[in-house]
Amino acid sequence: MISRRQSIRTLAAVSTVRSSQAGAQQPAIRLVVLDVGGTIVEDRGDVPKALERAFANHGLKINPADIARLRGASKREIVQHFVGATGRKDLVAAIYADFSRQIIDSYKAVPPIAGAEDAFKKMRANGLLLATTTGFDREITNSIMSRLGWQKYFAAMITSDDVAAGRPAPFMIFHVMEGARVNSVREVVAVGDTPLDLEAGTNAGLRGVIGVLSGAGSAVQLREQPHTHILRSVAELPDLLHSGF
Repeated sequence: MISRRQSIRTLAAVSTVRSSQAGAQQPAIRLVVLDVGGTIVEDRGDVPKALERAFANHGLKINPADIARLRGASKREIVQHFVGATGRKDLVAAIYADFSRQIIDSYKAVPPIAGAEDAFKKMRANGLLLATTTGFDREITNSIMSRLGWQKYFAAMITSDDVAAGRPAPFMIFHVMEGARVNSVREVVAVGDTPLDLEAGTNAGLRGVIGVLSGAGSAVQLREQPHTHILRSVAELPDLLHSGF
């Protein structure tokens, strides 16, 4: 039988552990999840233009402002959004294939964001895992990464076709965590250039949700979304992470 004195000691020990856990510092950041277009590769407006042309080539005129509101979303889901109500799966497939051909061709000449590769090297040297998420599909993503020779930097590269739903759903981020073997959202930050990027990071409950002004989203648009930081570009990211937050 446990004595009253032993019970008091046990309760005191449990209380000490709980107090220690409550006052414990945040765990170290382990994983940085990066968007692709506009975040680590320049955004020249190729995506909305290609979508407009693909729709027009198949007899549909879509308001550019409506496309702009979906920047950061799965490109396949964008096509389904505007065409899916017709029930024409063949039309969705044809428009998406047209868009994909255009983007693969245009991204052969799109340069990386200035300082992006140096940022990768610094973050890797500091022991961080890197990964990407994107509204592009696997074929488009591979064409970009292969041209730049960047696959070596990333523990995981997840595309919108790998999950049940793209942004603002958090599923790509969770899939990245699975691939990188990182268990806690407190050890993860996500970086992106669109409001939907920030929404996805917030929906995932991440430690850091960081906007960059190098792509499609303006400072006003990004600051309207919950976030932890807004940077000019990914080039500033290593210093931010090194300072801790």
